[in-house]
Amino acid sequence: MTQSAPNFDELLKAARVSAVHLEMRDAYGVEDEAEDFANWLSSGQRDVDPEGEYWKPWAEAISEKVSQGVTVRRARIISEPVTDYIKYEHAGTVVNLSAGEQVRWLPRRLASDIALPGNDLWIFDGDKVLFNHFTGTGDWAMPGLELRTEPAVVKLCVAAFETVWERGVPHEKYEV
Repeated sequence: MTQSAPNFDELLKAARVSAVHLEMRDAYGVEDEAEDFANWLSSGQRDVDPEGEYWKPWAEAISEKVSQGVTVRRARIISEPVTDYIKYEHAGTVVNLSAGEQVRWLPRRLASDIALPGNDLWIFDGDKVLFNHFTGTGDWAMPGLELRTEPAVVKLCVAAFETVWERGVPHEKYEV
């Protein structure tokens, strides 16, 4: 059953055991990243200051959850050769790691036999799935979030994430 979704911040704040994120797009075009991405494209330099305006809210939220014993993991399925956007994400992942997030990368060719959900998602505490809906250009679709709690949906998403995680390459070992 589709439920009206609480916002992401509420779900993260309520997490007690885990928060895991599955990303499956090769490019995103969300407005809040546009300026940073454009700067990176032109300069090759990425803002990686966890105390900076761009990263601070994220880094603080993740650090707080990790300090409470919540495991935060992110798995990214990516095409190779990687897109400029994936290079940009890879360059910024050092901040995710410094906040306590664990990150792995899985080349898409190694995911062909995994039953994957149709959308990126977050799974909170193994019983709530928050789907992220994007347009074809990678910006947020409206509505952008969909919360699902049916056991079959949760089971599919948990199994998909765990399989991607097991096969994924830890960030420190994945070169773009």
